[in-house]
Amino acid sequence: MLFNSYEFIFLFLPIAILGFFGIARWSHRGATAWLVVASLFFYGWWDWHYVPLLMGSIVWNYFIGCRLERQTGRRSWLILGIAVNLALLGYFKYTDFFLGTVNALAGADVFSLPHIVLPLGISFFTFTQTAYIIDAYRGETVGDSFLTYCEFVTIFPHLIAGPIINHKDMMPQFTAERTFRLDYSNLSMGLTLFAMGLFKKVVIADWLSPIVGDVFTHADSVSLIEAWIGALGYTLQLYFDFSGYSEMAIGLGLMLNLRFPVNFDSPYRSTSIIEFWRRWHMTLGSWVKYYLYIPLGGNRHGEWKKMRNLFVSMLIIGLWHGAGWTFILWGALHGVALMINHQWRRLQLAMPKTLAWTLTFLVVMVCWVFFRAENFHVAIAILSAMTDIHNLALPAGTSLERHLGFLQAYGITFIGYCIKQQFHQCLIVIGILLMAVLFASNPIRLAERHFQTNWRWLIASSALILYAIYKMNTYTEFLYFQF
Repeated sequence: MLFNSYEFIFLFLPIAILGFFGIARWSHRGATAWLVVASLFFYGWWDWHYVPLLMGSIVWNYFIGCRLERQTGRRSWLILGIAVNLALLGYFKYTDFFLGTVNALAGADVFSLPHIVLPLGISFFTFTQTAYIIDAYRGETVGDSFLTYCEFVTIFPHLIAGPIINHKDMMPQFTAERTFRLDYSNLSMGLTLFAMGLFKKVVIADWLSPIVGDVFTHADSVSLIEAWIGALGYTLQLYFDFSGYSEMAIGLGLMLNLRFPVNFDSPYRSTSIIEFWRRWHMTLGSWVKYYLYIPLGGNRHGEWKKMRNLFVSMLIIGLWHGAGWTFILWGALHGVALMINHQWRRLQLAMPKTLAWTLTFLVVMVCWVFFRAENFHVAIAILSAMTDIHNLALPAGTSLERHLGFLQAYGITFIGYCIKQQFHQCLIVIGILLMAVLFASNPIRLAERHFQTNWRWLIASSALILYAIYKMNTYTEFLYFQF
């Protein structure tokens, strides 16, 4: 079930919330069970066959966590728990990738690809539970009931695409007395954040999607301007799509009196790659820092090992995002960029802020081309078009051709663009959106500082959600569903 669907907004969500607070008046345990059942129904709406897989993962990790709590520091149980989690993720997400790679290296179809369907949210619920058993190994968890643990893993706002939540931050909230009492302030603020996120997804990200698709589908024939529109368009589409989802998730959690961690903090304002990764997908960055980078040694064993740990961490992040060499290269590129950034800081070299932002944004955008492209050929074709000045061409059959036709004498050609959206409209909207991500307030920070339960916020939120619902003529999955 998608957040941006009529079934979710008009049926599932009100029934889930009313049922939770209604049952909570008589039984907190019953209300928790209601949320678990509702969340499993939400997950099973896509394909109920994977509900047993999710429950099996939950039972296994809870069992391992209980063993580790009773025998703190028992390393063999930790290794077994992580191994099973990785095996589950590896089978569903990477089997086709690894077998396909072997076939490519062998130059023959050594293995038949099983084409395994990737269960929704498997990367997220696997990382969430792996962190839990590591915390249990460290002695940082307490004996929670199985029902509450099920709620921690399955709670529907974060189950499919995050944010990645932490056991020690969330468990006290699930059992707190105030969580079971309807809070109209939280409900109204949650609805406002949900409206903002829905607007970003449906109105902005989904408008950019066909433009980006046109460019990447015709990578071999796009002009310089089209390539830049495609790269910039995807840079903005991914941000508005995933940050929109995260804000919707945080808003939904707040309706249930749960405070999920912030996942985005205006990342495109960053003036370094280090800062970018402190602002982009913040819960994933924190997970990798505390459960991968630091256990690898972090920065405790000299500069060389610090660089190695950074690079390995980014490779893992790339592979986590997708089973493909383009994702691995994307992670590797960010790893190299982080290594250069750290050495630059180590040498205490200065750079003008505008230049630092420009370089950072360009690096991020170029890396996104590999992230979006189906293969290396498409990525290289887009990047080549972006840098080939001889490939400069304007759209034919428009007012530009009528008014600027004289430029043909100077080598500027006019061609039929693959982008179906009007050229000037693309440029104006992308320009406005770029300014918005650079200068407008982050919706969550804005709400934290200024939100009030008054008519002005009610009208603004209602306008956003009504217009978004009006634009929901087709359902489009969130980009991070495929990861």
